[in-house]
Amino acid sequence: MTLNDIPLISFFQRVLDPLIIMGALYLVCMAQGAPFTGYLLVLMILAFFISSAVYQHVDPYRTWRSGRMLAYARDTVVGWLITVGVLLLIGAASGLSHRVDHDVVLAWFVATPLILLLSHLAMGATSLGRNSGNEMRSVVIVGVNEVGLKFAGVCKRHPNLFMQVVGFFDDRVEDRFPSGAREPVLGRMSDIAAYVRANNTKMIFISQPISAQPRVRKLLDELQDTTASVYFLPDIYVFDLMQARFDNVGGMPVIAICESPFTGVNSVIKRVSDIVLGGLIQILLLPVMLVIALAVKLSSPGPVIFRQRRYGLYGEEIIVYKFRSMTVTDDGPTVVQATQNDRRVTRVGAFLRRSSLDELPQFINVLQGRMSIVGPRPHAVAHNEQYRKLIKGYMLRHKVKPGITGWAQVNGLRGETETLDKMEARVHFDLDYLRKWSLWLDLWIILKTVQVVLKRENAH
Repeated sequence: MTLNDIPLISFFQRVLDPLIIMGALYLVCMAQGAPFTGYLLVLMILAFFISSAVYQHVDPYRTWRSGRMLAYARDTVVGWLITVGVLLLIGAASGLSHRVDHDVVLAWFVATPLILLLSHLAMGATSLGRNSGNEMRSVVIVGVNEVGLKFAGVCKRHPNLFMQVVGFFDDRVEDRFPSGAREPVLGRMSDIAAYVRANNTKMIFISQPISAQPRVRKLLDELQDTTASVYFLPDIYVFDLMQARFDNVGGMPVIAICESPFTGVNSVIKRVSDIVLGGLIQILLLPVMLVIALAVKLSSPGPVIFRQRRYGLYGEEIIVYKFRSMTVTDDGPTVVQATQNDRRVTRVGAFLRRSSLDELPQFINVLQGRMSIVGPRPHAVAHNEQYRKLIKGYMLRHKVKPGITGWAQVNGLRGETETLDKMEARVHFDLDYLRKWSLWLDLWIILKTVQVVLKRENAH
């Protein structure tokens, strides 16, 4: 389904949002009693075209349609911040920034995202309060199967889609329907065209496997004599998807089944948060790191920094830094994990491992762009080659940069993974992180990591 199938949302994105932004500038100007000058008019016009282009790409209405209101608010704010950034660059380059009232512009920058969100919520509430047939579209689904039932559930849970499922059509007998299916069955596939014409049905969603192609082709021929919009629900949704979304490559539509969460705006948010937090932590802990380096050097022979090959983004080898905590620096085809009371661990190293201070040099990896603060923990190359053969989906954890801490580590899977079950559980949490990622989840994991480290759980 495209954005244009919901006229209200299409109007919001293409015209109304930029108009709200322009109106917000005028209201702020009037509220502060400042004159509305020609320079502010220029700024208003620039904001209209820039915000229109930005929100087309950020597309906050994608999350609005799915009912994820927090993500929708985030995308709206991020889109406005990008717009503000572009305006600041243009203002600095053209000299416009010196000719406008800075107090008015600052108030406008702060007030606009709130005005946008309130306007959207008010318009959504008004539209949902109306029971007009022009807004609510009747929907029939072809196929009483897992995908069709799931789609019907989505329509019921999200009234802002303005779609009402009136029933299903299917050629199979009821005994072959999924267990628990209680949706009304209106007839067979051959009955659909007549039903649509008689009831002026607005939308038809076909949920049929590829093996049903001849029947689907026949149905499409029959539906050409109706005015209903027809859509195909691909059965890819029966698989375990990761960041699934629709996209296009050179104008050709494609479906992302397994994708990184860090694309578009999300990749910028992730990288900026890594640089800001990583740089701040590095500066604050620099004296501590110097003391640790001296202690490692004086306590046992060998290098201060232990360098080990590990898999990074897309499974490419990277060099990860740690303070040396053992008498050996294994990095060959066989690497033995550290165990409790491991004789290879030095006395200083034992303290570093319990407190996780041996991981501090990895903030250098973060600033280099090889790692992230939060992400799946990187394993030695030898361990990757071992477990990728034993655990389904193991390499998917490398669709993002490895992290200093991760979702698995704050869920009790920190330290040694001496059994296959433990490694499978760690991979499960890593992949769950890729599905659920948000900036707030990253911040929560960082705070939780501090708590786990202070308790010294599962560290040796």
